[in-house]
Amino acid sequence: MERTVVMDDRFAQSERLLRESLLQGLQGDAAAYHCFLKALSAHLRAYYRKRLFQRPDDVEDLVQETLLAVHNQRHTYRSDQPLTAWVHAIARYKLVDLLRARATREALTDPLDDELEVFAASDTDASDARKDLGQMLASLPDRQRLPIVHVKLEGRSVVETSQLTGMSEAAVKIGVHRGLKALAARIRGNT
Repeated sequence: MERTVVMDDRFAQSERLLRESLLQGLQGDAAAYHCFLKALSAHLRAYYRKRLFQRPDDVEDLVQETLLAVHNQRHTYRSDQPLTAWVHAIARYKLVDLLRARATREALTDPLDDELEVFAASDTDASDARKDLGQMLASLPDRQRLPIVHVKLEGRSVVETSQLTGMSEAAVKIGVHRGLKALAARIRGNT
């Protein structure tokens, strides 16, 4: 019983701090928004590690994809709603997308509907999530940035993205793959 109370307190405190940072960021406070993304990345990393313990290489890619989605969809967050549910929905969809893409049906047995788990644990890797997400995406060449924006963030198909950008479908797929790898490498401090 005591452990549950401690977990609930930690959850409530994380929810409050992250929500305040996001709301300040939405009002133009870049430092608060940076703190929000940094703290959120630690929570997401723990959330994904728990579910992908047999596939640790996918964790960082999912964290970055989720942060990009949160960043690009931040205007949809309603301040009268819990941040937890909003972030959990994005994180869950990114995880399901990965599992579908990898066709690993065994991994789908893990329950994905406990939204409290997103903020239940935190993994604080200080070297990760140092740079602003928007700046990192802008640092990619168009052949990588545009496919990521259109396919991963806007949800367009490869065919639509190909028509929109004038790139071949293969080039769009390669651009997404290489762009995500480049973002993950930059977050890790490899480039």
